[in-house]
This record gives sequence, C-alpha cells and structure tokens, in this order.
Amino acid sequence: MDEYVLGIDLGTSAVKVSAVDRNGEIKAQESFDYPLNQPQTGYSEQNPNDWVMSTTVAIVRLILDDHIAPQSIKGISYSGQMHGLVLLNKDNQVLRPAILWNDTRTTKQRHEIETQMGDQFEAITGNRPLEGFTLPNLLWIKENEPQIWKETATFLLPKDYVRYRMTGKLGIDYTDATGTTLLDINTNQWSKLLCEKFDIPEKILPPLLKSTQYVGNITDQYAEFSGLSTETKVFAGAADNAAGALGAGILNSNQVLSSIGTSGVILKYEDQPNPGYHGTLQMEDHPDGGYYSMGVTLAAGYSLSWFKKTFCNDMSYAELNQAAQKSTIGSNGLVFTPYIVGERAPYADANTRGSFIGVDGKQNLGDFIRAVMEGIVFSFEDLLNIYREQGSEISTIVSIGGGSKSEIWLQMQADIFNRPVIKLKNAQGPGMGAAMIAAVGLGWFKDFQECAKQFVHRDQVYQPISANVKKYAEIYAIYHQVYEQTKQINHELQDYKKQNNI
Repeated sequence: MDEYVLGIDLGTSAVKVSAVDRNGEIKAQESFDYPLNQPQTGYSEQNPNDWVMSTTVAIVRLILDDHIAPQSIKGISYSGQMHGLVLLNKDNQVLRPAILWNDTRTTKQRHEIETQMGDQFEAITGNRPLEGFTLPNLLWIKENEPQIWKETATFLLPKDYVRYRMTGKLGIDYTDATGTTLLDINTNQWSKLLCEKFDIPEKILPPLLKSTQYVGNITDQYAEFSGLSTETKVFAGAADNAAGALGAGILNSNQVLSSIGTSGVILKYEDQPNPGYHGTLQMEDHPDGGYYSMGVTLAAGYSLSWFKKTFCNDMSYAELNQAAQKSTIGSNGLVFTPYIVGERAPYADANTRGSFIGVDGKQNLGDFIRAVMEGIVFSFEDLLNIYREQGSEISTIVSIGGGSKSEIWLQMQADIFNRPVIKLKNAQGPGMGAAMIAAVGLGWFKDFQECAKQFVHRDQVYQPISANVKKYAEIYAIYHQVYEQTKQINHELQDYKKQNNI
C-alpha cells in the first residue's frame, strides 16, 4: 500500500489539502472555500469553525472521491495564514470571530506600542508592531471588548486552531510565534518584558512547538467526523510563508522566494536575525531552525482579482493574461500602485491607497490589466532593493503562487528583478512545505535538505531580457515616486471617509 502525508494549507480564502507520496508527488488534492467578513472598513474577520469544516470537507473528498485510504495517510502537517487572532475561553470554545492579518483597525494600538517601546521592540521581536499582527490585535480586544478579554484563557493562530480540533492539543509553532510579535527572536521564548509592559497574562500564551514536533494523533471524535485513522500522526506545521519557503526549497541565503497570493511576499533565508532591516522587513523563525526575512505587499494577487471582479468579471485569468500580452512594457504609459488595502512594506502605512497614474484616453483594458501586474512586481522590486542595499547576493529567485502560473508574469519578474526566475514543477509552495514537515517529522528524511532533493523540482528558468530590463528600470523609477507624492492625498481621503462613515 502506498503511503502519504497530507499538507493542509489554510489560506485566507480557501483551504487546500494535498496528498503527497514518498517521492514528493502530489497524488490528489482538494480545496474548499470559506467566506471573509468585513463588517466595517478596515476590518477583516473569519469564523474559525469555517476553517475546520472546510478542511474536513477537503479531507473527506480525498478519501471518498480520490480514493486515498485513511490507513495510508501516515502524517499530517499544516501551513497557515499568519498573525490571525483566535481567542478561546477556559473550555477552549471560540469567543469571537478571528481577526486576520489584513485587518487594519489597530493603528492606535500600533502607535501606543511604538511610543512605549521605540527601537527596543524591533530589537526584541525582529519586527514592527504592524496592523494585523497578533499583539496589536490583543491590545485592541483588551481595550474595546473587555468582556471577551476577561473570558480569554488562551489564544491561537489559524492553523493551530484547526490542529487543536483534530488532535485536542494546544500549541503554536515557532514560525508563527515570531509573527505574533510577542516572541523574543533572540532567545526563542515568549518575551516576559513585552507581557509585563502591555499587561498580557503569560497564562494565555500557548505552548511553543518546533515545526516538525509530533503533537499527537487524530482523535476518535475527529476520526469519526472526517474518516481519518486515529493512527495518523500530526506535526505542528508552520506559518504559510515559512512553509512556502520550504516548499520552494529556500534553504540557503542566496535564494529568494517571490510569492504572489492574496498578499505578496519577497522572502530570503537568513542564518541569523539581521537588525539592519530596522523592522522594514519582518524577521521570522524558519522551520529548519534558522531564520528568514520577508517583505509583504498586502494586496498582490488581490489587486488583480479586485480589478477582474470590478471591471471584467466575465473574463478568465487566461484572457486577462492574453489582454496584458497585447499591451507594451510600461502599459502604454500607465502606472498602478497596489496599495488598495494599505501597505506593509516598505511603507508601513495602513492609510495609503492605490493609484492609477497616467490614465490616457488612448489606453485600453489590456493596458490597465498589464499595469496592475507590473505594479505588483514593482512593489516586489521595492523589497528586493532593501536586500541589495544590505549587500545581499541573490543568485536566483523562485516564483510560486499566481505569479508562477502566468508566462507573462514570470518573464515580467525576471525582467524587473534582472535575475533568473525559477518555475517549479510542483509550484504548491505552502502546501508542499506542510507535506515536507510531516515527511521529516515521520522520519522519511533526516532533514529538510534531504527532503527538498526529493520533493522540490525545477521546471523552467526565465532569464532576464536585457532590452526589457532597461525599459522596466525607467518605468520603475517613475513608479517609485508615486507613494511619497500621493501619501498626503490618500491620508486626507481616508480621513474624509472616516468622518463621513464611508
């Protein structure tokens, strides 16, 4: 009988569950959507029980429709959206909807943290206390929902709640713990100083786990619910970007990950925490015991899906690519900045918004589509320039997510980055990384380096085209001016919307 591990990738809009064999081949894959709730401007929430139900549906389909025998599933691990806050009471019941990573309600709490801690906060956590991060969310709950705060017995992050429902065990792995901005990245322990400073009871902090740590087996209750076997072992897992780095084979410091999902990520492996980024880039624990840094564009793929839904919803993504291909480098003089939900890096600004600059009566739909695609990659170039300023040597860039499924987008990345861009055969990213965690946890491989040789395979390399590199450099220089020149206008517009309850 074949043996499999399940990689559960809990995203912002859907869960994807992949059954991967010992050779690193995906034998079956199922996904299921769940809603995103935005009850007010800047709010972004989900019902944690929706994650559990959707994950279970995907697993049931693997068993019934794809004929993956429960006894053949030897291990399970997870990749999960980062930062999201799940609050549980003393009976481990959910107290309120989870506040997600792309929620921007906590500007006040962010400023309070920065005022009280200054640069010391970044020195402890490796990060700034940005909107959507777990600590500012906790402080918002404490200030605005005191009864919920009083009832809080522990908190988890999204994938950790799903794992709890499958195993009955509470915990958080180190890669997600760093994203809470409550972990001391220098000691890899919860920061007593931060807890004391902001009156966070240490008793609500979940136990810390290594990504490959065995947590427990599937419970009898969840086995009956899902069809899984109670013999299946469960391992802690990792934050989605950490798992994405694993799934793309980012295991040394000269490789960079370019991931275009709902958000966008430029990620680099680090041997040690690097204080030189001064919080502009996030610094997180890597599943292999090292570290990684990353910069996040809040609305990468979301910018394209927003544009499609709003202006051309009858077109497929393939048709969008075809329309963009008919435009020119620079989109016939049109520039788009993808700040449509605010921005995280390099501009930590929840109140900025996106722009189309250079709108011309001669431009067509293809120009606008291409401008959106180019603007997303330009935002990534902003992040790569931070690494260049630090003297980092970047030999290759591995593309995953939506940006790896489009020929035009892959070549665009190579030309704008002026570096070879690698497309993978199994460009699953976080889901494959989750499967790798389970495979190493089971002892199928001695470490992630050995596992990557079996699980991660290159498909094609896109080389930069020198003529395109030159043209894109000219357009990028224009793009790079837009944020500073529209910042004040965007802030005034946001103030106007708040004053008028828009």
